[in-house]
Amino acid sequence: MRYLSVSEPEAGQRLDNYLMRSLQGVPKPRLYRAIRKGEVRVNKGRTKPESKLSAGDVIRIPPFVEQEREFRRPSRKWVKTLRERVVLDEKLLLVLDKPAGLAVHGGSGIDAGLIETLRVMYPEERYLELVHRLDRDTSGLIMVARRASALRELHGLLRRDGVDKRYQCLVAGRWPASLSHVEAPLEKYALPSGERLVRVSLEGKKAHTRFQVLRRYQGATLIEAKPITGRTHQIRVHCRQAGFPILGDPKYSNPAAESLAASIGLSRLFLHAAHLSFDLDGVSIRLESDLPPELSRVLEVLPTGK
Repeated sequence: MRYLSVSEPEAGQRLDNYLMRSLQGVPKPRLYRAIRKGEVRVNKGRTKPESKLSAGDVIRIPPFVEQEREFRRPSRKWVKTLRERVVLDEKLLLVLDKPAGLAVHGGSGIDAGLIETLRVMYPEERYLELVHRLDRDTSGLIMVARRASALRELHGLLRRDGVDKRYQCLVAGRWPASLSHVEAPLEKYALPSGERLVRVSLEGKKAHTRFQVLRRYQGATLIEAKPITGRTHQIRVHCRQAGFPILGDPKYSNPAAESLAASIGLSRLFLHAAHLSFDLDGVSIRLESDLPPELSRVLEVLPTGK
């Protein structure tokens, strides 16, 4: 057995998140099984994965055979890329300009995502947790908390619409200026193949997105999307629900949008987290991220419209 003591900066996080960060290389199902069977104990007692840790808690860790496997470290490519994409480096918070193609965390078929890469880049950090998520194919600004207190404060701000997050996306068709918001409940579902998607459903969770037209092109519109709620694939599904799918979307497109995307050489989802503003610990933070070159080039070849 080994024992870990929870430090002050680590306090407030869930037990499962703490273990996944501390025991890299141990499969997630094995960790949950150890918690469920009581092999993992906090202050000598059984507990649950979602239990919040306090400073000074002592966690008993059983020997994990799986941990003897070599931990698959992030590629040098992603480490180098992320080092160049840190846009805010403060005591409580990191903000990065995530490139498209990088998942925010490891999972099925992904050895290491953004958060695992950051934990390798900053081995001295005792606490690094995602504040929110971006789809793998979405680029732009993403927040990573360095203290549990910062994570709690930011989650509270997100629930109260205290974080102004805005995205730029290019959609097929002429988005009406009068269409300023979409409210449609969303639910997750799985295809027979196992692929997980999201759809509009009365049985789904409340979802609300505000929209504003930025510029018109022939056959397409550049719009700004501000999610009021934070559901999976929310902007993408709301755009499709409105009848204007995002160009380059492999999951929620239609034949006309696919044809337009191919004709302008768009090879990725045109969705970019361009703006973040909020107040954290008494400090006002405002950040902007320009469209990456592969998206701005697409706009250069599109004729403007009215």
